[in-house]
Amino acid sequence: MNTVICHRLKLSPKLFLYSFPKPSFSFSTTTSDSVSFTISYLTNTCGFTPEAALKLSKQHRFKTAQKPDSVISFFQTHGFSAPQIHRILSRCPQLMVCDPTRRLLPKFHFLTSKGVSASDVVSIVTRNPRFLHRSLENCILPTFQLFRRFFPSDLRALTGFVACPYVIDNTHLASNVERLLDAGVAHVGIRHLLSSRSFVLCFNLRTLLEEVKLLGFDPLKVTFAVALEAKSTVSKPLWNAKVDVLKKWGWSEDEVLVAFRKDPEMMLCSMEKLDAVTGFWVGRLGWDRSALIAYPSLFKYSFEKRLVPRALVLQHLLSRGLVKKNASISTLFCQSGEEFLKKYVRSFKEETPRLLELYQKGQGAS
Repeated sequence: MNTVICHRLKLSPKLFLYSFPKPSFSFSTTTSDSVSFTISYLTNTCGFTPEAALKLSKQHRFKTAQKPDSVISFFQTHGFSAPQIHRILSRCPQLMVCDPTRRLLPKFHFLTSKGVSASDVVSIVTRNPRFLHRSLENCILPTFQLFRRFFPSDLRALTGFVACPYVIDNTHLASNVERLLDAGVAHVGIRHLLSSRSFVLCFNLRTLLEEVKLLGFDPLKVTFAVALEAKSTVSKPLWNAKVDVLKKWGWSEDEVLVAFRKDPEMMLCSMEKLDAVTGFWVGRLGWDRSALIAYPSLFKYSFEKRLVPRALVLQHLLSRGLVKKNASISTLFCQSGEEFLKKYVRSFKEETPRLLELYQKGQGAS
């Protein structure tokens, strides 16, 4: 593991070669200074840097090694490696002073009861150790039950909410879900937010929900949820800046909204991506922006690997009159690479060498 990762975890690089010894439980401090003992334990046993240990000792102190030793032993017996334990304790140091039988074991049992394998428990906990810090009865179970309403299996529901531990006890989550249901938002839309954008549901959505409805989005379609995501994550100044980028290439505000209604994910693209795609399409190729307005999904594709090489091929075919000008843009850019090469490159035998040259040049030049 490199020094960058070690720095992020605030751990000494040399300790990644170290394996935790079996806890002794008999080791204890000979001084009443719990701060000194805590710092010593954190540096010598847990691998924290002296600076990190000093900072942590102001919040978490212990006079003997019994509790932290028992926590380390618990993780060892459940298959966690020394680097994984380092990562967990670094991100959630309060676990070092807990009773693992009462605090940790029930959550492990909860995961396995939902079909999670022992190896996957290790993976889940290592990636999201703050999950262990939540109350099982008051936070984890109610949140899981809420997620489960919208997912076809326990495992799918777990994937959503364990990956985002900050939603487990968020005060807005349940009320926002009910608000979406009251507004007629389909389960598929709510599932979209819960599975990949659950942070959107951690804020009061009342005003944004009304705004998205006024824009004309259908609550029964996933695009409603995506629009809500875009409006909640793109600040007003950034939104205006993105609109200005498109205006630079001739778009009107109404045209931006038309495209946004078709595919609201376009406004989740960076300003640089919006500028690059529109500039290439309008500025370099000389094509009308109407195609981008009609098919805003074009903004989501890779600029370098898909848009540029395929557009150069299409431009050549149009110049030779080999395809009609109204060729389906959506089909041409959305189909797989092999399908595109078969239909728009190899099917034109005499032009194939030149088309391949343009295709490869486009991938390299962009």
